[in-house]
Amino acid sequence: MKTSETAIVLIEFQNDFTSEGGIFHDGVKEVMEKTNMLQNVEVLTKAARSNGVQVIHVPISFAENYAELTSTPYGILKGVVDNGAFKKTTWGSKIVDSLAPEQGDIVIEGKRGLCGFHSTNLDFILRSKGIKNVALAGFLTNCCVESTMRTAYENGYNVITLTDCCAGLSIEEHDNAIAKDFPMFSEPMDSHSFQDVLAGEKELVLEGKAYD
Repeated sequence: MKTSETAIVLIEFQNDFTSEGGIFHDGVKEVMEKTNMLQNVEVLTKAARSNGVQVIHVPISFAENYAELTSTPYGILKGVVDNGAFKKTTWGSKIVDSLAPEQGDIVIEGKRGLCGFHSTNLDFILRSKGIKNVALAGFLTNCCVESTMRTAYENGYNVITLTDCCAGLSIEEHDNAIAKDFPMFSEPMDSHSFQDVLAGEKELVLEGKAYD
């Protein structure tokens, strides 16, 4: 794996998820604590930048009146609207201070749904920078991370999912996604193993899960 062809994609590390007082923080706090995700991502992004790996932030945000969405949202986006989450001008939509973008990072704009590629120029930016390998982290394990993973896989990228850098609304949902879904569309590994790959101390072999 060439570090110059690799990006870490950080999905929705925003206060409404990451921080006390965030609208959805209580929902993800248990899994965050179990995986130690924030600290893992802080260490990983520091190591990534020093190794020439591109760090990309993919936040989600909406207008005050959610005009970008249908007037009759359902499913998870209904939960966003009903709870008033991720409004552009609020503290909750801001990227958490400990992972604030640094010089050289890229912040993707326009995410309004689940997949980091749809409604954004993420694919264009990755290809224009010659990125072939994407490592995914963020919220929710079985929603936006999984949706982005599936699209990245189908778009032809080498996909790594960072299992200790994700969190869902329950340990059961998080663990099930990692055990059952992630291996079908990515190479799941923890952040420590991925750092070993970046440092050239470990070989990355993309195998995934084949049909039985």
